[in-house]
Amino acid sequence: MTQPFRLREGGALDRARPLAFDYDGVSYQGYAGDTLASALLANGVHLVARSFKYHRPRGIFSAGAEEPNALVQLGRGARTEPNVRATTQELYDGLIASSQNCWPSVHFDIGAINNAVSRLIPAGFYYKTFMWPPRWWLKYEHGIRHAAGMGRAASEPDPDHYEHRYAHCDVLVIGGGATGLASASAAARCGARVIVCEENAYWGGAVFDAERDGESARHWIDDTVAELTSHTDVTLLSRTTAFGYYDGNLVGAVERVTDHLAASPPHTPRHRLWKIRAKSVVLASGAIERPIAYANNDLPGTLLSGAAHTYVKRYGVRPGSRAVVFTNNDGAYADALALHAAGVAIGAIVDARPSTSLSGALAAQVRAASVTLFAESAIVKAHGTQRVSAVDVVSIAGGALRRIDCDLACVSGGWNPAVHLFSQARGKLRYDEALATFVPESSPLPIMPVGAANGCFEFAQALAQGHAAGVTAAERSGFTALTHQAPYVVSTERSRLLPLWSVPALIKSDKCFVDLQNDVTVSDIALAARENYQSIEHLKRYTTLGMGTDQGKTSNVIGLAIMAQLLDVPIPKVGTTTFRPPYTPVTLGAMPGFEAGAHVEPTRYSAIHDWHAERGARFVNAGLWKRPHSYPRPGESEDDAVNREARSVRTSVGVVDVSTLGKIELQGRDVPELLNRVYINKWDTLAVGRCRYGVMLREDGIVMDDGTTSRLSDTHYLMTTTTVNAVKVMQQLEYLLQAEWPELEVFATSVTEQWTAAALSGPNSRKVLAKLVDIDVSNEAFPFLAVGTCNVRTASGPVPARLFRISYSGEMAYEIHVPADRGLAMWEAVIEAGKQFGLMQYGTEAMSTLRIEKGHVVIGAEADGRTTADDLGVGKLVNAKKWCIGKPLLSRPALTAPNRWQLVGLTALDDAPMLRAAKIVADPAHAAPNPMLGHVTSWCFSPNLDQWIALALLANGRARHDEVLWAVSPLANAKVRVKVGSPVFIDPEGERLRV
Repeated sequence: MTQPFRLREGGALDRARPLAFDYDGVSYQGYAGDTLASALLANGVHLVARSFKYHRPRGIFSAGAEEPNALVQLGRGARTEPNVRATTQELYDGLIASSQNCWPSVHFDIGAINNAVSRLIPAGFYYKTFMWPPRWWLKYEHGIRHAAGMGRAASEPDPDHYEHRYAHCDVLVIGGGATGLASASAAARCGARVIVCEENAYWGGAVFDAERDGESARHWIDDTVAELTSHTDVTLLSRTTAFGYYDGNLVGAVERVTDHLAASPPHTPRHRLWKIRAKSVVLASGAIERPIAYANNDLPGTLLSGAAHTYVKRYGVRPGSRAVVFTNNDGAYADALALHAAGVAIGAIVDARPSTSLSGALAAQVRAASVTLFAESAIVKAHGTQRVSAVDVVSIAGGALRRIDCDLACVSGGWNPAVHLFSQARGKLRYDEALATFVPESSPLPIMPVGAANGCFEFAQALAQGHAAGVTAAERSGFTALTHQAPYVVSTERSRLLPLWSVPALIKSDKCFVDLQNDVTVSDIALAARENYQSIEHLKRYTTLGMGTDQGKTSNVIGLAIMAQLLDVPIPKVGTTTFRPPYTPVTLGAMPGFEAGAHVEPTRYSAIHDWHAERGARFVNAGLWKRPHSYPRPGESEDDAVNREARSVRTSVGVVDVSTLGKIELQGRDVPELLNRVYINKWDTLAVGRCRYGVMLREDGIVMDDGTTSRLSDTHYLMTTTTVNAVKVMQQLEYLLQAEWPELEVFATSVTEQWTAAALSGPNSRKVLAKLVDIDVSNEAFPFLAVGTCNVRTASGPVPARLFRISYSGEMAYEIHVPADRGLAMWEAVIEAGKQFGLMQYGTEAMSTLRIEKGHVVIGAEADGRTTADDLGVGKLVNAKKWCIGKPLLSRPALTAPNRWQLVGLTALDDAPMLRAAKIVADPAHAAPNPMLGHVTSWCFSPNLDQWIALALLANGRARHDEVLWAVSPLANAKVRVKVGSPVFIDPEGERLRV
């Protein structure tokens, strides 16, 4: 509770507000303004984690979002969250956190045995180890899954909620440091609408101790923030990380609304996902310091030099008692001076550059402070067990080792601009030799990197860049630049840097870490090079370099530079990895926002839903709809109910609710031409009062959807689609009519919800219908594929209806469509009229049984995104005299090959079901891998045939009728002998539906 490493004064803290927190079961104290990391350091806690692969001790390494080590488990119960960066988690009263990826404790971790046997598990070992013998994979998988991950996800439902917000602006400034504020101020003064995103809780970035003439730069920061706050068209978003840059200058950002609070206020979201559309973007995201690899450079007590500076100046914390600073640039000298002023003894500054380069003002200040300076030298190894205790220093030119006692090793290998969002904006990078890093070059999108994000590390120049970019961004949005005073600037010397990526290990077994989170070492990269993984993307996947939650922010450039050295090629030739959103991890809950649970998708109900529910229907999801699966009676199983319902349709009559089918009204003189272009068959010959079955193809010739279209009058048609593809087909038609064929006079309107539909099927369906409607429904007056209008007699009076004679069951059948608000009345009238014929309502499962018996395909099972019309047995519908979408590609060799999988029917020769997706093979005893001839797409027990049947896709299937094969399911350990035949099991000539 005494915070022994807290400075007596200094830091942007509220010392009047002490905060208690718990870490690994021990109580500590910090202050308002602390992060968890700064509070732990103030209490002398450095060991906070174990590494992912070798379980080596790890400590706090940085002070920001680039942190690879200090990932903790935050909270308990439903609000527990893994992999929280201690360096960005703000402290609040009562915070509870713990170490992760360790057992039984972070101080003694059994998993550290991996480090002892590390020579047996080098980079890529899993690619070689777990391939043999193949039958052991399930055993391997169990162990791999048990070892995967670091923290523990909550096992209880998330009690928090999340929300989305959409925003538009003229200028979006990403980064609230001094450069970003200068940009925002300039753009706002021009009159532009400005949004500023800053991932930290404070503004000003790294400007916490710069001065000019005794005046702190913080004064300018505070004044600028106050000025921006006064603008009504300026939105300042702190605690907000811009994580992704998308087409159309859409930037995704997540605002952490309550993560810094002990308890969330009522009705307040935890996170808010911003979707910001900007005319111009100013990228002031700063830069990330990189380390230098040397032996044992992962020991707790090893910090980035700039991070140590931050802990001293912003948080008033001494991160150690005695430090050694290892650097190749001037920036670390300022860090050493800050540590020295805070009472940290500086054992030495170890600079890789020759002494002739150390002549600047900062070097002079270091010498004046009597700090030992070793030029042209390097740290080659750190010593210690769970904390740095000493480092070995050697001259690069050669000589004896010097061992320097210390408990803090501060390392600075230079700075990398945070170009992640720039790269996501399709920006190109160039390698800057002077900075030894990649900097932005050009982007086709209106994004302007400034300051450190643009490779500019001189404060005065960075502010001037920011100011100019703000003006330019405003002018791009149509505003006129005004003449106003230049921003407050503080001049500093340009940092002179000598590229240094790693220091060779003196002992071969010593590990020099490049990626601290994934335990990737210099020797791992060398192994990848020897095995010819030369591309940086291949290196990434082989070694896991940069694949952790930090996405290699501190390691990627070092890794590719070491690879370039090994290959003896320039660094730019090796290339860079692909930066993908999110920039930092985003809570999954923020992505859907309120669209979670029952709100993921709107649930749609037909007008007859309540009637179904009252009759005991079991519902299933079909697209967004709730549809009755079956209607089990008391004491009856679902399978018995399905069989009863299917038998009723074949023997007498049944009715099913088909309101969910997609319905699209098409009107205009060019509807036949549109139908000709989107369907494979011919449509300009369709007469009024008739309907026709059609199949739509994708542009690549694969079946997209099927359905019927009816001609209601000369210029009025009704298209029906499958339930799941209703929206997809409507979107396709709208796109075609607006973008591809605007010359066609066709108006398309979705009317799915406007009509309730019932399908009346079975030998007695005409008798039932005759009692319901006021028109002649004899076969002569209303034949198969006829369409007409009528009135349905209901208890509440006649209801106007559309009547279609179409069949999905293969029996004589009719569809009755009425306005949705009269749907229940129509349905009840059908039920009443059918009582004397034993009419039964049936659900989707009986409907599936009936369509399998008839060989009708369904989108998703048989039409699975890989099948053509010919594969499904309807190739004859492709009209040779007209063009349609997808037809030109049907002649590709791959789509006409003789071994194409074709639709067939299977009859079980054993009294057992053929499991869906079961493989079809010639010999079930064949050694793995067993050649796969096809697979089962749909199966059922046919109560009308009294046997198990299935539809399947089988190589050259139509030529294999009467063959006996096997349907096998390795996962279910099941196999069934099957006989191949026609997919039409009942009434192959189609006589029943035409009588």
